[in-house]
Amino acid sequence: MIHMKNISKVYDNGAVALDHVNVDIEKGDFVFIVGASGAGKSTFIKLLLREELPTEGELFVGGKDVVHMDRADVPYLRRGLGVIFQDYRLLPDKTIFENVAFAMQVIEAPRRIMQRSVNSVLDVVGLRDKYRCFPSQLSGGEQQRVAIARAIVNAPDIVIADEPTGNLDPETSWDIMDIFRRINAAGTTIVMATHDKNIVDTMQKRVIAIENGRIVRDEARGGYGYEA
Repeated sequence: MIHMKNISKVYDNGAVALDHVNVDIEKGDFVFIVGASGAGKSTFIKLLLREELPTEGELFVGGKDVVHMDRADVPYLRRGLGVIFQDYRLLPDKTIFENVAFAMQVIEAPRRIMQRSVNSVLDVVGLRDKYRCFPSQLSGGEQQRVAIARAIVNAPDIVIADEPTGNLDPETSWDIMDIFRRINAAGTTIVMATHDKNIVDTMQKRVIAIENGRIVRDEARGGYGYEA
């Protein structure tokens, strides 16, 4: 699913964000990316989305050569990924149904399929009864559930989450992680950058730890490994 070989990223000011990183993530993996602020986690995520290009190395995401990809093909790469951010990024003037359906409108899905798929994923995240609400009428946890529904409505092979529980209380965070667990159990690959020590330690999934741009630990059933 994801293949990084000797990936380095050096910014114009000389800052080294990633330094010869080698990672292989297979279909169905659930991977936590951990490390202190500034360690390189955000750059790791941005490379997967082709928001940044590496300075050197090979990067394949879902079988696509991200490094040598034409700019016109980037939207097609991103359409095959489900992406979830800490700040939800919902459209405030659209209902919950419309926010989720927007992801399908982008790929010009037929209306009949859109209706069925949106209702289905709203069931998955437990918000079918709030489909007419607007984001401002929902709690933070509910807004993140909408963001997850939007990310998975097109049935992506890979879901990338950047601090998805960062703005949530512990109980709500576990509700969100239960959704991720179910998505992963259905076969979706999940890559999640997080600072949440309790979640990482409890779930015992694969952990990739980054320090100063280098992978210092890659454990199949790992813990957070840092002080909270």
